[in-house]
Order: sequence, then structure tokens, then C-alpha cells
Amino acid sequence: MPLGKLILILGLVITAIGAALTWAPWLLSWFGKLPGDIRIEKEGSGFYFPVVSMILISIVLSILMNLLFRR
Repeated sequence: MPLGKLILILGLVITAIGAALTWAPWLLSWFGKLPGDIRIEKEGSGFYFPVVSMILISIVLSILMNLLFRR
């Protein structure tokens, strides 16, 4: 796949995600609230580490990259 097409596809994907976050935030409200995501909140401070959400994104991106760049 030529570099120009790849950049165009990435731009469209980023635009689609931005539009979803702007006009339909409930579509992605589940992200970061999966079981296994670490959230520690105390008075005046908080810590959040989305472990399971990042694993899910890693799996999806790995599958997509394998499908796109398979020779």
C-alpha cells in the first residue's frame, strides 16, 4: 500500500473518531470503564490506568495491521 493511501486512510479514521466524540459521545463511553482498568481516586487526586482498554486496542490494531500489510 503506498504511503499516500495509508496517510489518507489514517486521516479518515481520525476524523471519524473525532466526529463520533463530538456528535455521539455515547458510542465510545464504554472505553476506559472495562473490568480490569485501574482507577484510584482519593481526595484531591486520582490515578487512572486503562490496562484492559489498551490491551483491546492493541489486539484490534494488530489484526488490522496484519490484514492490511499481509503479502
